[in-house]
Amino acid sequence: MRYEEEYESALNDPQSYWAAQTNRIAWYKKPESILSKTDFGTFNWYADGELNSCYLALDRHVENGLAEQVALYYDSPVSNTKEAITYADLLERVKRFAGALKKQGVDKGDTVLIYMPMIPEAAVAMLACARLGAVHSVVFGGFAPHEMAIRIDDANPKIILTASCGIEFEKKIAYKPLVDQAISLANHKPQNTVVFQRSMLQADLNNSWDLDWQDFQENVEVAECVTVKGSDPLYILYTSGTTGQPKGIVRDNGGHAVALNYALNNVYGMRTGDVWWGASDIGWVVGHSFIVYGPLMGGCSAIFFEGKPIKTPDAGTFWRVIDEYSVNSMFCAPTAFRAIRKEDPNGSLARQYDLNSLKWVFVAGEKLDSSTYGWLVDLLKVPVLDHWWQTETGWPMTAPMMGWENPSKERIGSTNKPIPGYDIRVLDDEGVEVERGEAGNICVSLPMPPGVAWSIWNNNERYYSSYLESFPGFYHTGDGGYIDEDGYIYITGRTDDVINVSGHRLSTGEMEEILSTHSSVAECAVIGVPDELRGQVPLGLLVLKAGENISEDELVSQLVQMVREQVGAVACFKQAFVVQRLPKTRSGKVLRAVLRKIAASEAYTMPSTIDDPVILDEIQDVFSARAK
Repeated sequence: MRYEEEYESALNDPQSYWAAQTNRIAWYKKPESILSKTDFGTFNWYADGELNSCYLALDRHVENGLAEQVALYYDSPVSNTKEAITYADLLERVKRFAGALKKQGVDKGDTVLIYMPMIPEAAVAMLACARLGAVHSVVFGGFAPHEMAIRIDDANPKIILTASCGIEFEKKIAYKPLVDQAISLANHKPQNTVVFQRSMLQADLNNSWDLDWQDFQENVEVAECVTVKGSDPLYILYTSGTTGQPKGIVRDNGGHAVALNYALNNVYGMRTGDVWWGASDIGWVVGHSFIVYGPLMGGCSAIFFEGKPIKTPDAGTFWRVIDEYSVNSMFCAPTAFRAIRKEDPNGSLARQYDLNSLKWVFVAGEKLDSSTYGWLVDLLKVPVLDHWWQTETGWPMTAPMMGWENPSKERIGSTNKPIPGYDIRVLDDEGVEVERGEAGNICVSLPMPPGVAWSIWNNNERYYSSYLESFPGFYHTGDGGYIDEDGYIYITGRTDDVINVSGHRLSTGEMEEILSTHSSVAECAVIGVPDELRGQVPLGLLVLKAGENISEDELVSQLVQMVREQVGAVACFKQAFVVQRLPKTRSGKVLRAVLRKIAASEAYTMPSTIDDPVILDEIQDVFSARAK
């Protein structure tokens, strides 16, 4: 297949293009309705089709001769554990656990919250929910109880599934107390908490609603797949908004299955039997799309890795995994490779392993800097491919099509060309399309392709206001950038108040809400500043109340602890400066874009709406003093 022909076909007749892709999915009943519009302005695909996502990921492969192929290679250097789990074995585990959930009263349409580390039981939990038609919501294990409680109250889960601990390098983090605290903070009270006991740290099951993972599965009948509609929800995944309330992105079953099958084969170039590694966590969209559902639906062997790229035991861990399992392709955030390079700048550890199985490496989640790109290409001798997508889309928006002939070449600074189905435009603030090479708001013409979330859990209005209201007829990505003369997309950064820390999208607005509760803080702003390792980290600017005499060191220490307790260590909030005033427009809006440029030592234009230009000189002096 050739890119130009496929892209034009999807652009000119999207319904026919995506109707043809349904032939690659094992439906119980093929959809008759290909594309339909909701009453609040979004579109959904294959609404009346009937299928089951667990069946697509497991049962059909066992039925078609892949029973003894490895489905998941579990590799956990932090617990010194390895396991090769076949499709047949994984199916039996899922059927039994789904039976246990069913016995406990979990039915189609119920929600289940999963707060687990990267252990096989987490994948079992996700697939068991899908098998029953229950809606799972995975919460990243780095989030604090406050964040979990918000999600409990929004999703109203019938059951919470967790483990006794996670492992961060050599530190064991007890999960059960965090879950208990979250439940105590939440208004909604789940029926049960089911706990998988890990040998390195046992949890106390001292509440009447606590259940042991193994006992939970005793004397149950295995569960078969429940038929769901294409428009029925598969999962909720919360992503940061510009306010403190996270957005529960809803993924449907039908469009999701078609999109992941399409992406795995055409974007990533994977085929049945290939070994794929999505080096991420199930708490993020990459873990949903390309650790669990995508690779398994495509009949691949997926790496399920619990550890870090360094110190587990060294910076050669990634290379060891590629060698040991003959990984054909992988996906990773640039942060991981920057960490490896910092520990092993000459790449000597990579040369201890056989990496010849590797065809190419995909990176996304944050900006790929040219230095890291060059280091990887020189070291691995394979294409290093930047691409771009979001939690909301669930699969890539721009990327080279590695499953096709003559895929578009990588271009430094660009995330490559739009994938068929994504009609990407750059608009100015008035909604007018700009010329090639001119920067503006990255938007996508409606309808979006299958697999893209078309609602927020129980809040259609918020979806509309967040993504569709600013530019009628378009999905507003929240990213800024431009398109060059050859059609390559360049992402220059967020246009809202979401920052990207190690590939994790976090709300600066939420951190500001936390800082503002401190008794000494009159007002504050949190911005993302460049960080060599993590891409961005948050920085707080604090204006103190009159008469406060707390030392800056003590104040910052207290604020760091507050963010850690309420958001989690994942926020990486470690620095804040006291300033006399914050720069604002005459209408009172804090000029965060200018603050970001000052923090990054970039040139900026004095905003015409600024209330007092002298404030920028004051801010500049603070940053200059800190740099000395």
